[in-house]
Amino acid sequence: MIPVFLFALILVALSSLGSAAADYHENLTLQPLPPSSLLASFNFRSNTTQKSFDKRHFRYFPRALGQILQHANTRELHLRFTTGRWDAESWGSRPWDGFKEGGTGVELWAWIDAPNEEIAFAKWITLTQSLSGLFCASLNFIDSTKTTRPVASFEPTGDHLVSDNLHLLHGTLPGEVVCTENLTPFLKLLPCKGKAGVASLLDGHKLFDAAWQSMSVDVRPICQGVDECLVEIDQTVDIALDIDRSKRPRGDQIPRPVHTDQLVCDTSKPYHSSDTCYPLEKTSEKGWSITEIFGRTISGSCPLTDGQGTSDETVCLRVSPEREVQPSQGVVETKSSDGFNRCFTLQPSTEFDLTILEQEVTHPVPLDEPVLHAERTIVGHGQERGGMRIIFENPSDSEPVDFIYFEALPWFLRPYMHTLQSTITGRDGIRRQIPTSEIIKEAFYRPEIDRERGTQLELALSVPPASTVTLTYDFEKAILRYTEYPPDANRGFNVAPAVIKIGRHDDAQAQPIYIRTTSLLLPLPTPDFSMPYNVIILTSTVIALAFGSIFNLLVRRFVTLDEAAALTAQTLKGRLTGQIVALRDRIRGKNSKVE
Repeated sequence: MIPVFLFALILVALSSLGSAAADYHENLTLQPLPPSSLLASFNFRSNTTQKSFDKRHFRYFPRALGQILQHANTRELHLRFTTGRWDAESWGSRPWDGFKEGGTGVELWAWIDAPNEEIAFAKWITLTQSLSGLFCASLNFIDSTKTTRPVASFEPTGDHLVSDNLHLLHGTLPGEVVCTENLTPFLKLLPCKGKAGVASLLDGHKLFDAAWQSMSVDVRPICQGVDECLVEIDQTVDIALDIDRSKRPRGDQIPRPVHTDQLVCDTSKPYHSSDTCYPLEKTSEKGWSITEIFGRTISGSCPLTDGQGTSDETVCLRVSPEREVQPSQGVVETKSSDGFNRCFTLQPSTEFDLTILEQEVTHPVPLDEPVLHAERTIVGHGQERGGMRIIFENPSDSEPVDFIYFEALPWFLRPYMHTLQSTITGRDGIRRQIPTSEIIKEAFYRPEIDRERGTQLELALSVPPASTVTLTYDFEKAILRYTEYPPDANRGFNVAPAVIKIGRHDDAQAQPIYIRTTSLLLPLPTPDFSMPYNVIILTSTVIALAFGSIFNLLVRRFVTLDEAAALTAQTLKGRLTGQIVALRDRIRGKNSKVE
C-alpha cells in the first residue's frame, strides 16, 4: 500500500509534467503620445496543452471560456470591445498594427469546425449567446442579419489541421456601449483576477475615461510538432489616456479652469495685458507617475509567472533616452540598444511605481507613420436615397498600397453597385476620373436579403504613391415596419465600421496591418410616432371609463340609507356573535384537555 505522503508526491510530479509546456506571462508597455497623452498596453498570455484542453483540465486557461469553445466547436476566436477614436495624425500607427483593435462597439469573428454552413451557423449562434452571458454584452443580438462570411479579409493565425472543415463567421454590434460590466468578466479570466500584477491597475473609472480604449480576447491553437500543440489565449487592453485629465482626483472629476497665477502667457503678443492672456505652448514633455495616472501602484507581480520560463521584464517604458525616470527601489532596469525602451522587473510582493519628471527633450521618440489614411462618410440628403464616400490616402512617395476593403452593410441600406465610381487626386491637387478597374483589382459582392442578411462587399484595391483615391456609390434606404424601430428611432441606425487589411511587401509571413474606419449613423424614414401614442392614450382612456362603469353596475348594490344602516348593524352584530362563539369553543377545548 502506498503511503499518503508518497501518493501526494507522485500527484505533484505528474501535474508538473503535464503543465510543463503551459505558462503565463503579463506585460505593460507605457509610451507618451503627443501632445499630452499616454498609451498603456496591457498584455496577458497564457496557454495549456491540447490534451489537457480536450480533457477539460484547465490551469491557466479559463475554464468558463474553454467549455464554451468546446461546446461550440470553435477552433479560433477573436473578440474585440472598442470605444473612442484613434488619432492617427497625432499618435502615429496603431498599437499591434491594428490587429488587436476592433470597430466601435463589439466585433467578433471565429473559425468553427462543422460539416456544412447550416450547422456552422447553429454553432455560431450558440457561441454568441454563450459569450453574451460570459462578458455581460449584447452578443446574442448578432443574428443572421448581422453575420457575414468574409472571403479575404481575415486569415487564421493558429495552426489548424488539414482535416478540419473550418467556417469563418464575422459579426459586429456598432451600437454596443462598452463599460465596466464588460471589464469585470474580462479580469475574471486572468489567473490573478486583477488582484496582483499589472492587472491591478485596471480600474473602470480610469479605463473608460480614456479618449480611446480597446479590449481583445484571442484564442488560437499553436503546434510546434505533431504531438506538441498548445491552446493559447491572449488578452490585451490598450488605452490612450489624457495625462492632465487622468491626474484629477477620483473624487473630483469636474474639470476646472487653471488659476490665473498658474497661467503661462506669451508676453510678446501686442494685446497681452493683465486681463488678456495668450497661452504659451510648452516645449517640455509633461511629467507623470503611475500613481497619478491610475490612482494606485502595481501590486507586485502575479505569482503564477514565477518558474514558467517567461520573461521577467514586466513593465516597459518607451521614452527618449534623455528623460529622467525614477522607478521604485529594488527593481532591475534593462535598456535597449537605442535607449528608447526601458524594462523593469517587478518583485513578487513589493509595490511598484514609476515617476517621469517634466523636462525638455531634443530627441523625442520616433512615431511610425500610418501606411494608409482612410475615411468613410455618408453623403446626400433626403429620406429615401443617399451615397457613400470612401477616401484612401497614400502618404508614401514611392510605394503603392495594396489592401483589402471589407464592408458589411445592414439590409435596410441597399447599395447600387452600378453607380460605383473612383477618382484619383495627386499631390498637385489635380483630380481626374479613372476607370474603376485600375483601382479595384478584384471584387466580391453578396447582395442583401430583406430581414435575412446584410450586404457584404470586399474589394482588392491599390492606391498609387502620393495619391488620394475616392470611391463613391449610391444607395437606397428601406422603410421599416413600425415594430422594427427602436425607442430612439430619430437618433438613426448604426452602420458598422469598414475593415481594411494591408499586406506587407517586405515580409509575407508577418502579420498584416488592420485599420478600422469610424462607424456611421444612418437616418431612415421615420413615421410620426406621436399619432400612435395619441391613439393608444385615447383608446386606453375610453376602455378604462367603459370598463369601470360596467364593472360598478354589475358588482355594486344600490340600497337606501335606512337599509344600509340596518345591514351595517346586522353585520356588526354577526361578527361579535361569531367571535364570542369561537372564544367559548376554545375555552371548552382547553377544559376538556385538562380533565
